[in-house]
Amino acid sequence: MQVSSLNEVKIYSLSCGKSLPEWLSDRKKRALQKKDVDVRRRIELIQDFEMPTVCTTIKVSKDGQYILATGTYKPRVRCYDTYQLSLKFERCLDSEVVTFEILSDDYSKIVFLHNDRYIEFHSQSGFYYKTRIPKFGRDFSYHYPSCDLYFVGASSEVYRLNLEQGRYLNPLQTDAAENNVCDINSVHGLFATGTIEGRVECWDPRTRNRVGLLDCALNSVTADSEINSLPTISALKFNGALTMAVGTSTGQGKIFTSLEPEHDLNDVCLYPNSGMLLTANETPKMGIYYIPVLGPAPRWCSFLDNLTEELEENPESTVYDDYKFVTKKDLENLGLTHLVGSPFLRAYMHGFFMDIRLYHKVKLMVNPFAYEEYRKDKIRQKIEETRAQRVQLKKLPKVNKELALKLIEEEEEKQKSSWKKKAKSLPNILTDDRFKVMFENPDFQVDEESEEFRLLNPLVSKISEKRKKKLRLLEQQEHREKEEEEEPEGKPSDAESSESSDDEKAWVEEVRKQRRLLQQEEKVKRQERLKEDQQTVLKPQFYEIKAGEEFRNFKDSATKQKLMNKTLEDRLKIEAKNGTLSVSDTTVGSKQLTFTLKRSEQQKKQQEAEKLHRQERKRLRRSAGHLKSRHRRGRSFH
Repeated sequence: MQVSSLNEVKIYSLSCGKSLPEWLSDRKKRALQKKDVDVRRRIELIQDFEMPTVCTTIKVSKDGQYILATGTYKPRVRCYDTYQLSLKFERCLDSEVVTFEILSDDYSKIVFLHNDRYIEFHSQSGFYYKTRIPKFGRDFSYHYPSCDLYFVGASSEVYRLNLEQGRYLNPLQTDAAENNVCDINSVHGLFATGTIEGRVECWDPRTRNRVGLLDCALNSVTADSEINSLPTISALKFNGALTMAVGTSTGQGKIFTSLEPEHDLNDVCLYPNSGMLLTANETPKMGIYYIPVLGPAPRWCSFLDNLTEELEENPESTVYDDYKFVTKKDLENLGLTHLVGSPFLRAYMHGFFMDIRLYHKVKLMVNPFAYEEYRKDKIRQKIEETRAQRVQLKKLPKVNKELALKLIEEEEEKQKSSWKKKAKSLPNILTDDRFKVMFENPDFQVDEESEEFRLLNPLVSKISEKRKKKLRLLEQQEHREKEEEEEPEGKPSDAESSESSDDEKAWVEEVRKQRRLLQQEEKVKRQERLKEDQQTVLKPQFYEIKAGEEFRNFKDSATKQKLMNKTLEDRLKIEAKNGTLSVSDTTVGSKQLTFTLKRSEQQKKQQEAEKLHRQERKRLRRSAGHLKSRHRRGRSFH
């Protein structure tokens, strides 16, 4: 966020950061945000708040939810939703837009004035109707009570288009040759137009007569002012019922504060009831400025108030990359005191800002030996960089020395190779605090004799020998306490590289060889275990019986285990059935609990009733048998 101040009025620029191209993917945009500090620190209130080439006009809807802007090329209009902080829609047009007006509270009714004399009406769904005015238009206003559009431009007449009847009305004839701007007072409906002669004419729409004339050009000329041309009216705006602001092409009036963007301004829009300014510039990116003196931040970005308050509580000095801050004493040493008051020096606080290129040139002329000092510093930096690339003996840890040496060699190869420099740099394990314990705790020592290590590293035999040899040489150098490293004896680098390439080609054979060795070792271990099993002699095992128990057989223990899984009632019934309930242990000190199952009175009555029922059924069967026998005897008699 860039902060500027004029007349003790602070202006916060919210769009001073770098903009990212539209064709970049989200992944590349995130990568740029990580690398570039300016992109990461920028404040993006509304996403993609820009145009392809140039933005011409910008306005805010009456409800404050939508921001509409027109631009080129291709001519288009973009609508941004402040509630979603993103682009809502985009429509391309046939020609460039001079200005436009939002007739509704939202974006559902829009009127565009084009540079080819066409007036284009848009609805919520898109294009609705197009018509043409007789002369080229420069500005227009909408009169709500009568539904009339007033157009001013390269003519002395003010054209009226009635939207209710759908036809043009009689124009208003002014005394000016051309009219630049116009506005309608929302309180009493007075229509005012600004002419190129520097006058403001006011008209009453009800009577269609001129009711006032104000000569601003004559009143703005004073004895102290210097004017090279006739002040024409370039801006006109009502504020309430009795106040009107008039802007001239010569820039006369009392300055409250000023904005100095890098590119020219095409249009300025004040967000309603706030201190936010929206600008349309001669650049793709639209400007957003926040001036707390004018009012609070809008509701959709209310966090700006807290942010600006924190910046005011903790002020920081402004630093410019392209300028050098110098004091009066520095100017005297450089011999540039004669530049005070010229455009080469910009006064700021107790000193001046000057171009950094001019500062370096003058300093080189004053001190011709500055280049030699600069050259020596660069050579010293190069030497330090080459020393840093060497293998530092003090950096080798106590644990996993071979692994640390391997990581150092890989880092050196990565720096030497050109194609790996373009790749994304990965973090080094040696400098990462998360893996610090791996080189300090002996429990993390790599076991090179394990099966997993030998299968995953088939070429470790030859490469590890070379690394161990180099490690021994480094340890010898450490004991000798020499400052410079000696080249280890052995084969030259070309032979080593060729040998390593041959090893990489034969890695399959090495894996098979290691697997065969592991299988042989496993076979030898199985044979040794078999011999040990054959030599072992089985000895009888003795079991101790707990006190108070008497051993009978192993079947009793199995039945007891089964009984323990059943309920107490079931166990008592089974023991009573088997006759083992009354058996008492003969061991000294043993005790026995005897349980007697008692029946309740209800159970007794139920059993008696069942008994009587069975007796009755028996008696009935006997009587039925006697009847059948008599019947048989009677039939046989007859």
